[in-house]
Amino acid sequence: MEEEPRDFAVLGMGGLFFRARDPEALSAWYREMLGVGVGCSAEGAGPSGEWHWGTAAGPMVFAPFPHASDYFAADRAFMMNFRVRGLAALVGRLRAVGIDVIEKDDWNDPAVGRFARIHDPEGNPIELWEPA
Repeated sequence: MEEEPRDFAVLGMGGLFFRARDPEALSAWYREMLGVGVGCSAEGAGPSGEWHWGTAAGPMVFAPFPHASDYFAADRAFMMNFRVRGLAALVGRLRAVGIDVIEKDDWNDPAVGRFARIHDPEGNPIELWEPA
């Protein structure tokens, strides 16, 4: 089936906005633990700025899950997934500062990559993905 031409295009994610009990503390945690957030810039990305995080280009999954899914906690409407390089080193760093990291062999797939999961200080689920 051929798609009709469009006079518009969605080019990618422009942001992720979510509620936090302590936005400043949570922003600091993301910057310190994962290098994510305003003023951060991923290796190979353009410059960051006062209002944005410079990210590296690459694949992004956008997938609504069934309401009854057990892929992440039922009391959460979303799970963030960060594409990473050096997952083993990042997991070691997170564990060294006392962050609980969950790894399961059945999450990993040689064709897709390796995965680990953590939660931020407010309980939001985060999946760390190192593509194959």
